[in-house]
Amino acid sequence: MSQLSPEMDALKARLKATWMSGDYAHFAQYLLPGALEFLDRLKLLPGTRMLDVGCGAGQIAIPAAQAGVDVTGVDIASNLIEHARRRAATDNVRARFEEGDAEMLPFPDASFDVVVSLIGAMFAPRPELVARELIRVCRPGGRIHMANWTPEGHVGQMFKIIGKHVPAPPLMVSPIKWGDEATVRDRLSSGTLHVETVKRTYPMHYPFPPEEVTDFFFEFYGPTVRAKAALDEAAFAALRDELAGLWRENNRATDGGTHVNAEYLEVSATRAETV
Repeated sequence: MSQLSPEMDALKARLKATWMSGDYAHFAQYLLPGALEFLDRLKLLPGTRMLDVGCGAGQIAIPAAQAGVDVTGVDIASNLIEHARRRAATDNVRARFEEGDAEMLPFPDASFDVVVSLIGAMFAPRPELVARELIRVCRPGGRIHMANWTPEGHVGQMFKIIGKHVPAPPLMVSPIKWGDEATVRDRLSSGTLHVETVKRTYPMHYPFPPEEVTDFFFEFYGPTVRAKAALDEAAFAALRDELAGLWRENNRATDGGTHVNAEYLEVSATRAETV
């Protein structure tokens, strides 16, 4: 049973509302190529028991299940879990999806061969609990893989801009610290072996210009949807202008669209025999 303080309970409710706002399933369609690149590097064999933490609408969970992986997905947003279940049923894919919190995963110890989080678990407010849970549900000798936006990369800069206009709640630890190599090693140091990190770039391709990409985020991506709702007209205009400027600055497209390579930290670790 949860023993959260009233303040943490309120923060959890706020975070759940954030990720349930907008339409992440629609938003994530442009992120699929980078997600599949990440999944391919895992080299998962059929029958591998995989947990996808912060699975969203099944972006990598469903392709993994189609390849024969024994997949369970968990996410705090109940609407995304329902979407993933419907998609799995439509595609006739065997995969389980459960609503749950990355800080309190609803699974027994050592339940999975591989525990994965693609830009998901990094957004939980108490990283020390997230690290503990990722390790706990992984079997000894199993693998933990994460992909986390870096502070210096495009998305990290985007969150810094949003934070200037809409400050984070006092109990919220910055998610992009998960993209710092030393921080990740420290968080996973107890209970894992062979923590490896490498910086990669996530391709973000949109067939429309940076200003429209900015508006796309404000319509469909939970954190920017909520930021817009928190601001008056003038403050929102200032935030929109700054974010559009970031997209223009980092845009590498020459065809009128938008192509940004967003840096992230890919993390791999092996669960130790004892924790």
